[in-house]
Parts: sequence; C-alpha cells; structure tokens
Amino acid sequence: MELTDIKIYPVRNAEPLLAFVRVIIDDCFLVRDIKIIKGRSGIFVAMPSRRDPDGGFRDIAHPINRETRQAFEEKILAAWREQTGGDAP
Repeated sequence: MELTDIKIYPVRNAEPLLAFVRVIIDDCFLVRDIKIIKGRSGIFVAMPSRRDPDGGFRDIAHPINRETRQAFEEKILAAWREQTGGDAP
C-alpha cells in the first residue's frame, strides 16, 4: 500500500488544528478530512472521525496496525514539513 498523492491544506488561526489533509492510496482510494494537530507532546495526525452518541469521537477510516499508522503519519508529516517549512504557528 502506497500513499500516491498527499495534499495539505493549512488552516490559519485555528490552533490546535494546523491543517486538513487529503490522501490517495494506490492511485485508487481517496481519504479526506485527515487532520494535523498540535498537541501537548507535539504534532500528530488524526484520522477522519465523527462524534458518537456518547459525545466521544470514533475514527471513520484508519490504519488497523501500528506499522501502517506510523507510515501514514511519517509520510503525511513529511509532506506538511516540506510545504510549510516545518513550522507550527
């Protein structure tokens, strides 16, 4: 599985949200509404989610193992750093 396209859409004045991301996987599957967020421990990637009836959030689409999640995060954050110079507002 390969992220064949990554588009970063920076968001201004909305911390902790830094950007929305759209990825295409293997030139055939699109995932939108991925977020880059500035957290207490640094910047991280949040997969698309929606609020559940209990008020929490559940991912709509996400990697199901640690290795794939880590690869997604690394590639998405590398694209974000390349586009923004790596600076968080």
